[in-house]
Amino acid sequence: MKNTLTNQGNDRILTGFILAVLTFWLFANSMMNIGSVMGKELGIASNTVNIAVSLAALFSGIFVVVFGGLADRIGRAKILRSGLYLSIAGSLIIALTPSGKFAEPLLLTGRALQGLSAACIMPTSLGLLKIFWEGPAQQRAISFWSMGTFGGSGLSALFAGIVATNLGWRWIFICSVIVAFTALFLLKDLPESKKESSEKYRPDWIGILIFLVSMICLELFITKGAACGWLSFTSIFLILGAAVTFAIFYYYEKRSANHFFELSLFKNKVFSGAIICNFLMNAAAGIVIVALTLMQTAANYSAQKAGLLTLGYAVSVILFIRTGERLMRKTGARKPMVWGSLIVALATLLLMQTHVMVATYRVLALVAFTLFGTGLAFFATPATTAALSNLPAEQSGAGAGIFKMASSLGAGFGIAISAGIFTAVSKSTDTLEWFPNIFSGRQDNINFRLAAILALTSVLLFALLSAVVAGIKIPKDGGKINT
Repeated sequence: MKNTLTNQGNDRILTGFILAVLTFWLFANSMMNIGSVMGKELGIASNTVNIAVSLAALFSGIFVVVFGGLADRIGRAKILRSGLYLSIAGSLIIALTPSGKFAEPLLLTGRALQGLSAACIMPTSLGLLKIFWEGPAQQRAISFWSMGTFGGSGLSALFAGIVATNLGWRWIFICSVIVAFTALFLLKDLPESKKESSEKYRPDWIGILIFLVSMICLELFITKGAACGWLSFTSIFLILGAAVTFAIFYYYEKRSANHFFELSLFKNKVFSGAIICNFLMNAAAGIVIVALTLMQTAANYSAQKAGLLTLGYAVSVILFIRTGERLMRKTGARKPMVWGSLIVALATLLLMQTHVMVATYRVLALVAFTLFGTGLAFFATPATTAALSNLPAEQSGAGAGIFKMASSLGAGFGIAISAGIFTAVSKSTDTLEWFPNIFSGRQDNINFRLAAILALTSVLLFALLSAVVAGIKIPKDGGKINT
């Protein structure tokens, strides 16, 4: 380490970290609620909008390990500030995107920059939490940092709906620019931190390129498969390309001396279990885009009215996130991680009841999103602490990078899978004769309601798998920190 920075953290720095992560989790995530609104105004097809929604998380997931490792060597504070500059650039591009033929490339460019921004901010801010704070103070800092990530994500739909309805969606990204500049101001005196090394850092561009190709092939298969045909040559080529390039990536990384993915970290059972669970729980983010799109398409809700259904999500995350921390101190990380996963599964089951009338479904959605936030709150701090508690300081950036890579890729693919299923099924005109006997009320929106059930089934599987993995992979006292 360059200098001893332990216990130099303060609330000013912590606030700067929280604002930095909000640029992604609150502002960039807002597209999950307003994607359809933006697509209509900009003249962009729904499949392309789905790609844009998940693209930021995808780019974040691909490059978060790269920037985490880079930060360990050239400076975590430097990479963190670079991430804020990228956020400003990406948000400005999106805010100024005109409708017409340039809309699609500009929107996708802006979303890619927002993803790169998150890849810089997430591992550096999380890694510095481990360095600047210790013991109970570190747990407190992680809890507040998690409020910025999970809480920001919880507020994003409501915030986006209110701003888009009353001011216009472009103001969301203008606000993001203002928040990023505020974070830069609060972090202007942030001490630099990096690993002591005489060797010059050389990014593993070959490994990065192979991994990028694999993830893009998989993303395109998920988002374009229905339009091209799941058994078409294009779809088969994409899924085979994803599988082959990922296999090449794995064997290359095992044999490369200059790898960007630290596979040796997965020898730690607690770390590897927390990473898998984190991926699966973040994949449950698809619950938001499916439920809100359903209400806007099948019930004619505005973005603001649909966003109000998620109010309990944000409130419960903020209220209960330290409850997960306290449970972890008493029982270890396993129980709150399992409980959190099962609560999210219950929330998904409630949202799958699309056969009821709108008034009843609105109540179910309010309860479901409150449970969803509660489950994430129970899960957040124990999973983060379990992943990082046993890693040495010099690996904090790489470890945090892999942890946030799981978050971003999980969210990206979870959103892509659920949105892809919803879009494909909702466009189908084939309905069985017995459907009207199942769905109450209007019959002209059955395709949307059926599509939501199938899309949410994927979310339910992710949540249940997270509970199973946590029960198997996380030791009874895994991640427990005695105070």
